[in-house]
Amino acid sequence: MLGVPRGTIGAWKFNDRQRYPDAYPPTPWNSCPACHSFEVNEQPYSYLLGLYLGDGHIVHKHKQHTLSISCADAWPGLIDAAEAAMRDVMPGVTTSRVQRTGCTDVKSYSEHWICMFPQHGPGRKHERPIVLEEWQEFVLDAYPEEFIRGLIHSDGCRVMNWTTRTVAGTSKRYDYPRYHFTNESEDIRNLFKDTLDALGIEWRYNKRNTISVARRESVAALDEFVGPKY
Repeated sequence: MLGVPRGTIGAWKFNDRQRYPDAYPPTPWNSCPACHSFEVNEQPYSYLLGLYLGDGHIVHKHKQHTLSISCADAWPGLIDAAEAAMRDVMPGVTTSRVQRTGCTDVKSYSEHWICMFPQHGPGRKHERPIVLEEWQEFVLDAYPEEFIRGLIHSDGCRVMNWTTRTVAGTSKRYDYPRYHFTNESEDIRNLFKDTLDALGIEWRYNKRNTISVARRESVAALDEFVGPKY
């Protein structure tokens, strides 16, 4: 009615927040645990951390950062789970899906995503150190299963292997399930191994960058909280 541009009003409000921060207490939709001592929603965060370390990245924009998780179109349930975790961790933020060739990028927009994932930095993850902060370690201690589930849903799989054995002179084929986790970052692989150790799950290296879980008891343990992608 007064002809004042919306951008001008936005600048007034921004300057007011800078001068009088106590008059604008942070709320879950415009804050994060690192900046405003809010309690993180630990269970979905642990899962989202696994997804981020596997197939996620953060893109910088002016006063905004975009968290993006790439999910194969073959797993629509994974796409839904990634978006739900983003909303649970950062309530009120905008999410979207961008279709790529063979995959969907699940995106969320907030200036605080770099606070929630301080492992963000220039270059590829395997070319820089990946070290968790103390508060992230507490989350992993509380919800290690969700972290493993996120890592496997991003950079892992559950497959059926087979082998042959000779029994009473006859060669027989045996099929058995196995989990694989592949990542180029030694730091991320170490986080995966250390969490498996804490859960009492046996593992071994199948290749230079691939960790395998094949023992029957360990596969059964992972099946209880990971299971196949869908």
